[in-house]
Amino acid sequence: MSMLKVIEILAESDKSWEDASKNAVKQAAATLKNVKSIYIDNFEATVNGDKIANYRINAKITFLLE
Repeated sequence: MSMLKVIEILAESDKSWEDASKNAVKQAAATLKNVKSIYIDNFEATVNGDKIANYRINAKITFLLE
């Protein structure tokens, strides 16, 4: 029987929410083996003047335990 674990992480990008998601998976995969999925729980952005400065996500990363 396979066991999966879910962790919650925060990630950001100055480009887009999609880029923040890619950063989250890339950084999680650098320290975790067998990353299987990402679930985006929340979207947020910081604003500087009249422009978005950073795109932020709260995400849940699922990975397979060995």
